[in-house]
Amino acid sequence: MSEGVVQDGTVVIIGSGVCGATAAETLRKEGFAGKIVMISSDTEYPYRRPQLSKELLEGKVTVERSRLRPPSFWEEQNVEIIAGTTVAGIKPADKKILLEDGNEQPYDALLIATGGRPRMIPGLDPEAQPNVHYLRSMADVPTLRAAIDGKGKLLIIGAGLIGSEVAATARALGSEVILLEAAERPLARMLPESISRLYVKMHEDNGVELHAGVQLDRVDVDKKGVTAVSPDGRSWKAAAALVSVGMMPNAELAEEAGLAVDTTGRRGVIVDKFCRTSDPAIYAAGDVAMFPNLLLGGMQRVEHWSNAQEQGAHAARAILGMPTPYADVPWSWTKQYGKNLQIAGWPSPEDDLIIHGDLDALDFTVLCLRDDQLVGVISMGRPKEFRNAKALIPDAQYISRKDLEEGVPAAAPVRAGAAGGNDK
Repeated sequence: MSEGVVQDGTVVIIGSGVCGATAAETLRKEGFAGKIVMISSDTEYPYRRPQLSKELLEGKVTVERSRLRPPSFWEEQNVEIIAGTTVAGIKPADKKILLEDGNEQPYDALLIATGGRPRMIPGLDPEAQPNVHYLRSMADVPTLRAAIDGKGKLLIIGAGLIGSEVAATARALGSEVILLEAAERPLARMLPESISRLYVKMHEDNGVELHAGVQLDRVDVDKKGVTAVSPDGRSWKAAAALVSVGMMPNAELAEEAGLAVDTTGRRGVIVDKFCRTSDPAIYAAGDVAMFPNLLLGGMQRVEHWSNAQEQGAHAARAILGMPTPYADVPWSWTKQYGKNLQIAGWPSPEDDLIIHGDLDALDFTVLCLRDDQLVGVISMGRPKEFRNAKALIPDAQYISRKDLEEGVPAAAPVRAGAAGGNDK
């Protein structure tokens, strides 16, 4: 390797989610023979976090099956995992990190893959109030499952991805569910109205007591249960509550170390197109990273499994002196009530829509256009069409609206100037 970490150097990864785990695996695949240390406050080996609100919570998947790799894999790859340990600080000048027990770990390159944590509602603390729950790690699943299996209703505050998925899982397990959402519909911040309205019907058809457009004045908690109260006097009472009102990136370590961090609201660690921070020996990737959008311009922070996975691999190659610009199209999915919705690109509620299929039949592909350019795809029941449409987004400027209205092309036209090419 001509640049980056020397062959016998040390790469430290903070975080054992899919981003950190993929980075460690990629380092070995690309021939790195030095020391790899993965440090995480999570006590489990790397696992599939999207399963927390679905298969793991429902009990369809065991802890062992949820792991990205069996424990023996990390030993065979000579990846040292320090689990259940919190990093107390980063010392860029000394190229060391400080652990909570006072020990220090030197590094030649450092990857911050700390992800995020649930956004908390002040006064709702699961450590002090056992009938209040948040869902972010494997450790949260048993207590939430016990609340679902127990007597009484489950109150879910927030109908984003996690809240909606837990509502569907809890109903499958037979629990009564009250779902409160501040927006006018579930998933309203990420989906066009015509699609988010489908989830209103799905929740209600499956017995969820859904209340949207709800602002809460307070949440009262005692041993008997949880009561949410709105300013207009309405109240909802349940035996237990799940708080699911978004995620906060774990960017504090980077900020305290003097690295560039976005302070405009999204709070991500600022990186370039190669996942490098303002310190040349430190990289950041996954949910915590604020990075350039090479297709649409500007900066973005993406909270998707696929983004964390791919960025982890890109960061590893950059560490090894083989940087490639990260320009992947983000995609995600949500499975509720047996229906899988796939989302790619950067759709927003304000986009112009081209609909192929039947929304009411839950069989469709929706193309999201902004200034007549394809920027996002939302699909249910049409996986091949979804893959084709997702692949069009990087070359969307070469595809006419007329072509998109006629159907989802299998491939983008050859760019202008190429043999046989045609312009938009």
